[in-house]
Amino acid sequence: MGLSEGSAAFCRGPGVSTVPARCVGALVLLLLGIWDARAQSEFQTSSVYLWKTGPWGRCMGDECGPGGIQTRAVWCAHVEGWTTLPTNCKQPERPDNQQSCFRVCDWHKELYDWQIGSWNQCRPVLSRSHEKPLECLRGEEGIQTRDITCIQKSNGVPAEDVICEYFEPKPRQEQACLIPCRQDCIVAEFAPWSECSKTCGNGLQHRTRHVVAPPQFGGSACPNLTEFQICQSSPCTAEESLYSLNVGPWSTCSVPHSRQIRQARKRGKNKDKEKDREKAVRDPEARELIKKKRNRNRQNRQENKYWDIQIGYQTRQVTCTHRNGKTAALSFCKQDKLPITFQSCVIKKECQVSEWSEWTPCSKTCFDMTTPKGNRTRSRTIKQLPIGSESECPQLEETEQCISQGDGVAPCITYGWRTTEWTECRVDPLLSQQDKRRGNQTALCGGGIQTRETYCVQANENLLSYLNTLKEKEESQSQSKSKASAAPLLSITFEITASRPVDRRLCTGPLPSTSQLCHIPCPTECETSAWSAWGPCTYESCDDPQGKKGFKLRKRRITNEPTGGTGNCPHLLEAIPCEEPSCYDWRIVGLEECIPDNEKPCGPGTQVPVVVCVNSDGEEVDRQLCRDAIYPIPVVCEAPCPKDCVLSMWSAWSSCSHTCSSKTTEGKQMRARSILAYAGEGGIQCPNSSALQETRSCNEHSCTVYHWQTGVWGQCIEDTSVSAFNSSASWNGEATCSVGMQTRKVICVRVNVGQVGPKKCPESLRPETVRPCLLPCRKDCIVTPFSDWTLCPSSCQEGAVTVKKQSRHRVIIQLPANGGRECPDSLFEEKECEASPVCYSYRWKTHKWRRCQLVPWYVRQDSPGAQETCGPGLQARAITCRRQDGGQADISECLKYSGPLPSLTQTCQIPCQDDCQFTNWSKFSSCNGDCGGVRTRKRTLVGKSKKRDKCKNSQLYPLIENQFCPCDKYSAQPVGNWSDCILPEGKLEVLLGMKVQGDIKECGQGYRYQAMACYDQNNRLVETSRCNSHGYIEEACIIPCPSDCKLSEWSNWSRCSKSCGSGVKVRSKWLREKPYNGGRPCPKLDHVNQAQVYEVVPCHSDCSQYVWVTEPWSVCKVTNVDLKENCGEGVQTRKVRCMLNTVDGPSDTVEDYLCDPEEMPLGARKCTLPCPEDCVMSEWGSWSRCSLPCNGSSVRERSGESLRQPDDGKSCPAATETEVCTLNKNCYHYDYNVTDWSTCQLSEKAVCGNGIKTRMLDCVRSDGKSVDLKYCEELGLEKTWQMNTSCVVECPVNCQLSDWSPWSECSQTCGLTGKMIRRRTINQPFQGDGRPCPSQMEQFKPCPVKPCYRWQYGQWSACKVEDAQCGEGTRVRNISCVVFDGSVEDFGKVVDEEFCGEIEPIIDGNKKMTLEETCTVPCPGDCYLREWSEWSLCQLTCVNGEDLGFGGIQVRSRAVIIQELENQHLCPEQALETRPCNDGQCYEYKWMASPWKGSSRTVWCQRSDGLNVTGGCLVMRQPDADRSCNPPCSQPHAYCSETRTCSCEDGYTEVMSSDGTLEQCTLIPVVVIPTMEDKKGDVKTSRAVNPTQPSSNQSGRGRTWFLQPFGPDGRLKTWVYGVAAGAFVLLIFIVSMIYLACKKPKKPQRRQNNRLKPLTLAYDGDADM
Repeated sequence: MGLSEGSAAFCRGPGVSTVPARCVGALVLLLLGIWDARAQSEFQTSSVYLWKTGPWGRCMGDECGPGGIQTRAVWCAHVEGWTTLPTNCKQPERPDNQQSCFRVCDWHKELYDWQIGSWNQCRPVLSRSHEKPLECLRGEEGIQTRDITCIQKSNGVPAEDVICEYFEPKPRQEQACLIPCRQDCIVAEFAPWSECSKTCGNGLQHRTRHVVAPPQFGGSACPNLTEFQICQSSPCTAEESLYSLNVGPWSTCSVPHSRQIRQARKRGKNKDKEKDREKAVRDPEARELIKKKRNRNRQNRQENKYWDIQIGYQTRQVTCTHRNGKTAALSFCKQDKLPITFQSCVIKKECQVSEWSEWTPCSKTCFDMTTPKGNRTRSRTIKQLPIGSESECPQLEETEQCISQGDGVAPCITYGWRTTEWTECRVDPLLSQQDKRRGNQTALCGGGIQTRETYCVQANENLLSYLNTLKEKEESQSQSKSKASAAPLLSITFEITASRPVDRRLCTGPLPSTSQLCHIPCPTECETSAWSAWGPCTYESCDDPQGKKGFKLRKRRITNEPTGGTGNCPHLLEAIPCEEPSCYDWRIVGLEECIPDNEKPCGPGTQVPVVVCVNSDGEEVDRQLCRDAIYPIPVVCEAPCPKDCVLSMWSAWSSCSHTCSSKTTEGKQMRARSILAYAGEGGIQCPNSSALQETRSCNEHSCTVYHWQTGVWGQCIEDTSVSAFNSSASWNGEATCSVGMQTRKVICVRVNVGQVGPKKCPESLRPETVRPCLLPCRKDCIVTPFSDWTLCPSSCQEGAVTVKKQSRHRVIIQLPANGGRECPDSLFEEKECEASPVCYSYRWKTHKWRRCQLVPWYVRQDSPGAQETCGPGLQARAITCRRQDGGQADISECLKYSGPLPSLTQTCQIPCQDDCQFTNWSKFSSCNGDCGGVRTRKRTLVGKSKKRDKCKNSQLYPLIENQFCPCDKYSAQPVGNWSDCILPEGKLEVLLGMKVQGDIKECGQGYRYQAMACYDQNNRLVETSRCNSHGYIEEACIIPCPSDCKLSEWSNWSRCSKSCGSGVKVRSKWLREKPYNGGRPCPKLDHVNQAQVYEVVPCHSDCSQYVWVTEPWSVCKVTNVDLKENCGEGVQTRKVRCMLNTVDGPSDTVEDYLCDPEEMPLGARKCTLPCPEDCVMSEWGSWSRCSLPCNGSSVRERSGESLRQPDDGKSCPAATETEVCTLNKNCYHYDYNVTDWSTCQLSEKAVCGNGIKTRMLDCVRSDGKSVDLKYCEELGLEKTWQMNTSCVVECPVNCQLSDWSPWSECSQTCGLTGKMIRRRTINQPFQGDGRPCPSQMEQFKPCPVKPCYRWQYGQWSACKVEDAQCGEGTRVRNISCVVFDGSVEDFGKVVDEEFCGEIEPIIDGNKKMTLEETCTVPCPGDCYLREWSEWSLCQLTCVNGEDLGFGGIQVRSRAVIIQELENQHLCPEQALETRPCNDGQCYEYKWMASPWKGSSRTVWCQRSDGLNVTGGCLVMRQPDADRSCNPPCSQPHAYCSETRTCSCEDGYTEVMSSDGTLEQCTLIPVVVIPTMEDKKGDVKTSRAVNPTQPSSNQSGRGRTWFLQPFGPDGRLKTWVYGVAAGAFVLLIFIVSMIYLACKKPKKPQRRQNNRLKPLTLAYDGDADM
């Protein structure tokens, strides 16, 4: 509304009739606004919803390759993440949900692979504009990338990464890297100045330096390596020559012009033809000789087909050069003789070889992927040997690896180790290793050791023989014309036999072990229980009771499972013959109440016994079985009446005094009763004391005891009546083949007498005498077939041929046993080889030198003084290859075997008319042996030279040469270290086929050796035989024998620590001798006592083994004697004894400590003796058992009975007594407790191996006391523990070593440091407490010293230019034979060349000798480069001594030498050359400074190895070299201090100006403090002393102090403030102390506060003040 109105008003305006323009514009704007708002709302709606895509799925398709399809999910989603309808998103923008793809299959792995490029240059991570630190410490972090693409292997075409990623993840494309700090060029110090370039006038002298480390990683370039300065000598008297003759380089070798050669040949041929024609007419024989010569020359030319030598010529230019480097006319160089400008040369020809031959067949003719590949070779031959060329011929033979594949290729022979069977397990080697005394024990068991041998065999022999047979069969079938219906070969049966042994070196796999630990089961000895009590007299068999004689038996049982059954156990039954046997009898178990006769209340009566029927074993049976036994009669008893004597019940019968009866011994047992109350008046009186005891006989049987005794089971004898067992049956783990029978002897024995008749023993209980047994199978000896004969030498033999032998052997792989076939005697055979042919050796044969060939005359004729028929030239010769016997051989043989090629050409001289000609030098005359003698050689003049005067000049042309004879004086001296101590080699003892270190002589006296070197009088090394020495000094030495740890035998076991229940028992060994020299170590010793070894095992003591036995209580003795009647309170006693409890009851009295003291019954007690009219009660019965658990709610009771009724009016006390059951007082809980495991227990006959650990079960009362197991068993508590477990005691196996290997070849063929080494290996490592292996597993011995000879270059001569001052010249060097000691440091001493006669002339690994080379002599004024410096040390790129991994680098440099300052513009650049290197080092560079000298010192940079350098040290860390003050200290007595400020000398103080500078130094007054001795000193006197003058107080009586309160800057010094502060504090302290001393003391009650608050005192004082 408002809008329309507003717009209307806007449209109306001043005029109304027409629509104004502004109204139309407003409408247009309004429409545009509405359209824009609608479009914006549509845009907002569409931008809220977006298309989302999932990942592409796996490529699917029917075929592999590019035809696959992959899909993905596409959906519409709100920008907040939730999914919506697809219609909300723009449909044209919907992404594809399907695309074609490459479907990868497994076989694509062979077609595609990642192509990995090399890493790019390391680029910094931070931008270059980033501010860098002033000092680079480690470098700059960077990143480097590489290109990785998936390609087809066949053509390298890129493919999609997805294909390669299917098989292998894409390798990383970038990695971090380090850009090291820039390294500037580092140079060494300058060398000393050279001599002046001129001997007179002004010259130049230079000094140079070389580069130590090149600039790297953007470092600054090297500074100038050369420095020059002008030098002056004496003035020149003659005029200095400005020109010099300069010789240019030789041109390439040219062939003479063919026209001249053709004309020369033509002229030569015409002359030859005329001569031949004349000779043919005159002399037919001469013609024949010429023909033979031509044939020989043709043959030589044919043999020389490998080198067609052409001699040509070469020329050079000679110019005259000015000092400024410009060329001038030759006339300026005033010289009589000019250099030669031509010479003969050899036309250079490169090596030419033929094409490669075909590859030879593969050396490996079988197929096997595991073993190494074979080789095949191809070769080519030389067509033209190189002549005058530096490059040598290429390789003539090429080898590559190959594999034979195909249908017809057989598999390769493979080799493997085989072993013989293990020997029997033996314990004695282990025993003998520990204690020789125990090695002879028999029937040993437990851990042992067994050995076997190893041998190498062909592993797949059976397979190959099958394939060969199959192949032969197929060939025979194809060749035969048999019927087509012939049966095909289906299989071949071959006998499996032991394979034949082959050479051990063919087996490359790990060697099987040759010894192992084993275990012989220890026999479990039979353990029996204690004997039971003697039973009643019973029949031999109750099933068939016969006769009137029987036996009393006692038995024991086997408590374990012994090895081999119960046959070897002791007898389990003993018998005593007896009369009137019975199988069943009545046993009285109690008596009923005494019933008086005639139903009276008291008086005599009877007691009826309570009986049960028992058998002979004491077991309760049916009462009907005792019907024939005599029933026990009632017992007479007495029921006391009032006032009668009252007696107690009879005690139980005591144990029988003897176990049997004889004429001298009779068994008795007793029982007793006591008086409980005396009789009153009219009552029955008490009997006398004898009636209170009863005795009866017991064990009335005879002491003659009989038992069956069995012998040992005999040998198992085959029983043919029983069918053979299956061979798979086993008996004690061994295969058995048949059944046999065993017998043993059974006799009746009377104890302590011997064998008696069998009727004395119960026949029905006689042990068996025959039993079946299983016979082990026979084992025949199994031996391998003989190995193949060892090969005789197939190649030819050099030198004297010795007859070799070949051998073969076989191995026993199974020893015979149980009567099997024995082994053959012969296991090794040998025979002689046939003589092998002698090797051919080859040599170069050199033919005569051809004529000397000069440079062509047309070249020479322009030279002054040249003559056509004389001068220097070259001549060639032919060389052929010959066998040693003179026969011709191919040149390739000599190239291989005959050393370097002899020279083909040499320089020659055709003498001119004026030249002097001589014969060759003769050989030197022989020395006569005189030291200092002379030997000579001669030559003579030839032809016209004899007449020429200049040739007779012996100074220029000597005809005799002299040489001093050597003085042969030799001296020997020792070199090197002593060898190890080496025992003399002897026969080694072998124990059981196994070498045990203790039985091999490994110690004792041996010898050590030191090499002897022999030197001549010139200190040159010579053969040791010259010094009459065999090469060694010998010295006796001792190898100490190892001594093992020695312990005592085990002590006896101690008594069990507990008399009831489970305890421990201990035994120990004592250390007798400690080990030394590598002996067997001691076991772990006790922590407290280091000399003892303990063994602790649990033990169990039967709680009823010792029991307290009490006699009846005595009569109560009344203590009140005033009473007339014998009654009242008193005391009664009884005997209490500790007795050994046996099956028959308590027997022997033992010490009281063996019984439990807590359970000891009372021996005395208070009592009340009843009066005659009182009630008499019996003893209390046993307490009833408390019901469990003991929680205080239950009670126990005991009861008595009335034995005598009281008089009327009196009553008896209560017959029952109760008490509350209280835990750990009269009521107890019981539980099982298990002890710790014992140590591993072995059999007595075992030293190690399998054993048993035991533990005990204990019944423990709730108060912690161990009690008899029956208390826990009665409660039926669960037993969940295992009481035994197996264990292993590690066997103490000594280290077993192999034999020493033979001595190796000498490590050096010559020299002083050669060593021979022999080694041994560990066959069996030590185990447990065995003797450790010695540390010395190899020994060395010095080799006899032999001199080393080598060819060595001499120094290069100075560069020499013939007949000129500069230009290209030559320098020469010679080679000489030197002797040296084999070390790098020894440069050698020259000896005669004959010593190097057998050494191939190779120097520094190069066969090609370079004795002459071209060089350049710079002309005066030339600027030139020096020779290369030596290569620098190999240097790594490091930070803080850590290599950054950029590798090592070496550098060398060439410095520029200037001879004339005017020619500097012609100078070349100084040169630098680097190369990578290995074994580099990290070097650090540090600033070094000398001590100050005044205000200056020297500062330089030094490498960590001590080399002074320029560069390398950081400039910003350079120390100051100058410390002078600015302005200088010009005041008197002032000097420049280290802080670069002016200070005054001692004795003067500084006076500073306002601007802080020193104005003057003023003298300080001196205070003299005299000492005690100075009697004349006056303390009050002070005087000024000039500090520069010597003090007059020289005696030391006084001390002079200079007090300077002001510093050089005019301010007070620090010590002044310190002294003032100290004085102030001291003053405060003194004032405080005075105040406290004068102050009144405080009240006493405040002292405590003073202690609690130390500050109170000060506070109170302040308050009072």
